[in-house]
Amino acid sequence: MAMDAKRVKEIHPCFGAKQNRGRIHLPVCPGCNLACRFCDRKLNDVENRPGVTAKVIEPEEAAGYVEKALQFCPELSVVGIAGPGDTLASDQALETFRLIGDRFPQLLKCMSTNGLLLAERAEEVIDVGIDTLTVTVNGVDPSIVAKIINGLIYHGRRYEGEEAGKILIHNQLEGIRKVAAAGVVVKVNTVLVNEINRFHIGEIAKTVKAAGASIYNIIPLIPQHDLKDCEAPSCVDLAVARKEAGEYIDVFRHCQHCRADAVGVPGKSNFSRQVYQGIPMVKETFSHG
Repeated sequence: MAMDAKRVKEIHPCFGAKQNRGRIHLPVCPGCNLACRFCDRKLNDVENRPGVTAKVIEPEEAAGYVEKALQFCPELSVVGIAGPGDTLASDQALETFRLIGDRFPQLLKCMSTNGLLLAERAEEVIDVGIDTLTVTVNGVDPSIVAKIINGLIYHGRRYEGEEAGKILIHNQLEGIRKVAAAGVVVKVNTVLVNEINRFHIGEIAKTVKAAGASIYNIIPLIPQHDLKDCEAPSCVDLAVARKEAGEYIDVFRHCQHCRADAVGVPGKSNFSRQVYQGIPMVKETFSHG
């Protein structure tokens, strides 16, 4: 049974836990169905940001890495899967949670997704016992979303522009409604791009709250890939955006831009290399569908 929001906030470092609480991200998802203009997924062991991992591992390997992580970080309270591709674009994430759920019942199961397939896979997410789900929603207006993504692959077909935006927004909100109604605690992430969605934050916050999300996290853009010429939001930009969002929903303020293979207490310890050491560097194998 999924945990309530109050309990999640007590023990989940990404939902506001005040104690030293750790997490391990298992990089089991190879591909993505959404082409975000700010996304630059890479295989390396030096960059500290989302979308980066040393290697994509198999679900069958995951329990061993969790066991090793607990040796380095007994404060571990969460097993999360946040990429490097999308968690619902393949079966890797759900299969991983099935395999480790019985072995580590004390750990929260946390998953992140772009939400494109969330509406149709909501029952699977619920059945596998996901406690917390993070959905990245960068806009609830198709014209704005169209400026943030280059397109998406949905049931074997490529969509672009506002048509892609409409599909993505509908599926994200319908998926949030379904999992939230089942008791899964939903956090929404929004990447703040001053040039695109800066004055849209309040509308996103109001809309996702109405759909069932309970906490909201605004992440400043890392200028890269197709949005490399955009400005990185300042602390003032973030503060103002968070204030606007806070009129509608509880706002999380301590995001650490974690890697897809992060291990440890956010902002205090990082055991990624120790846990995943010995993983060979391989050629990038990601795809957008």
